[in-house]
Amino acid sequence: MIDKFKQWLGIEGVKLQLLVPEEIPKNVGFVDGRIVFRSKNTQTVTELTIKIIEIYSRGRGNDQKVDEYEIGRIAYLEPIEISPYEETHLDFALPYQLQSSDMDSFGDQNMIAKGISLAAKALYKVESKYRIVASATVKGTALHPFDKVYIRLS
Repeated sequence: MIDKFKQWLGIEGVKLQLLVPEEIPKNVGFVDGRIVFRSKNTQTVTELTIKIIEIYSRGRGNDQKVDEYEIGRIAYLEPIEISPYEETHLDFALPYQLQSSDMDSFGDQNMIAKGISLAAKALYKVESKYRIVASATVKGTALHPFDKVYIRLS
């Protein structure tokens, strides 16, 4: 009885670890990574979703605004069997499409516009951070494993 309850909650079930580089060149357009699954019981992952999210913030103090944009996503819908006490690896290439703000577009015009754009970004404290999130749906459980990693696009 207790084992079934643990399995339903995902305790001693599938653990998911996301392995990606900390820094990625912006112009590449994709992130290479690996998902590592571990479990103490035989489990079946029925769906896996990996996405990259841009966290775009601007402003200071109480006037700060933060928006999140999904800039890339892949989904695996084929079942993945996880054996007990063995690691299961899944390599992936996550494509992404960067969004360009009006300020970025203005800065791309010429060197003078780039300087003005950089000064305006510093003044309004504009910055983008990126995170990759992997989440899996496991057959027979209510709580599903996930992992997130923050990266830098340079």
